[in-house]
Amino acid sequence: MTFTNDKPIYIQMADRLCEEILSGVYKDDDRIPSVREYAVLLEVNTNTAVKAYEQLAREEIIYNKRGLGYFVTPGAKNQILKARKQEFMKERLPELFRQMQLLGITLEDVKNAYAATFGE
Repeated sequence: MTFTNDKPIYIQMADRLCEEILSGVYKDDDRIPSVREYAVLLEVNTNTAVKAYEQLAREEIIYNKRGLGYFVTPGAKNQILKARKQEFMKERLPELFRQMQLLGITLEDVKNAYAATFGE
């Protein structure tokens, strides 16, 4: 995984795990890689992975079964979707609209591009 400078690494790790949940790699009550396994996989310090897992546990995306590891909280996918949609609508969409207006891109242009991209 390539990390960027715009967010702390542990947040980027948490985001990646959320994306894996959204894409179906991990489903409700599935065991996720241990902190150590995930740290090795992403080539980061174990303490960084611990922070990512603690963050996700606080957000109730994952939970810990003592001695067994971390698991995906039932309903986590819907929770992630809801939060990401809100973030997109609040933070990204206004900038997208601003750019569309500056460039003269219409909603019809976007609809056509979407259809061409996703074959609809």
